[in-house]
Amino acid sequence: MKLVTFIHEGQTQIGAVVGDSVAVATLNIAHADSMLDFLASGQAGLEAMQNLIASGAHRLALNGVKLLAPIPRPGKLLGVGLNYADHISETGREKPEYPTFFTKQSTCVIADGQAIQVPSISEKVDYEGELALVIGNRCKNVPVEKAHDVIAGYTICNDVTVRDWQQRTPTWTLGKSFDTHGPLGPWLVTADEIVDPHNLGLKTWVDEELRQNANTGEMIFNCYDLIAYLSQVMTLEPGDVISTGTPAGVGVKMKPRGYLKAGQTVRIEIEGIGTLTNPVIAEPENFVVEPSR
Repeated sequence: MKLVTFIHEGQTQIGAVVGDSVAVATLNIAHADSMLDFLASGQAGLEAMQNLIASGAHRLALNGVKLLAPIPRPGKLLGVGLNYADHISETGREKPEYPTFFTKQSTCVIADGQAIQVPSISEKVDYEGELALVIGNRCKNVPVEKAHDVIAGYTICNDVTVRDWQQRTPTWTLGKSFDTHGPLGPWLVTADEIVDPHNLGLKTWVDEELRQNANTGEMIFNCYDLIAYLSQVMTLEPGDVISTGTPAGVGVKMKPRGYLKAGQTVRIEIEGIGTLTNPVIAEPENFVVEPSR
């Protein structure tokens, strides 16, 4: 299933994309007030959504709704640095012994189609096409062989990074957390639809130029490794997002630099999930992020 959060007639709802329509879950099945509530309902919620889809009822045209990020405000939004060998090679760094996690603040999240902003204080804005996994079960100390059981599904993340601000602190947090620098979407594909998350083609274009072309099987620490390692430290909860790292081809390593500029468009495609597309604009004057719905 392709799970979505969307706005229709001013109301935020959730549902599932079926062809060119959306099966509306809000008010029609239990635990569907938000995607976080729905994911927390576990298998019962998934079965209810499947029954709703099978019924053919409560449909809206997909082009008649506004998609939000599938998880508009994750409780945790964590990224992983240096998780593809070719990216490590282009940066000149050593292969890490352990996963390198960092935090992106959840106010950076935007949806498919929304604009990435180049802030007035930096022109060094870079793209990073990534597979992101979403936690479905509250969990702690998850062994690698059980990690697949706690994944609700997968989506696409553009880990947009302001490179000069990234280097101002060893935690990277500020350079990873500018408003609009966390595109997620276009939907959340449930884990049962992804036979092997470690064999998916990943491509990133800036306008019509292919910048990244890789396979998720090239990750150093795979999805299950990341969950097992991270859950030794913290409880993971439904709706937490872990973006699994980017392959080679980022703008900072191009000659000349391939930083994003207003007027460009970034398009990330991951096999089995879909395409996340975001235009790039200059930061408007007096911009303030809208409250989470």
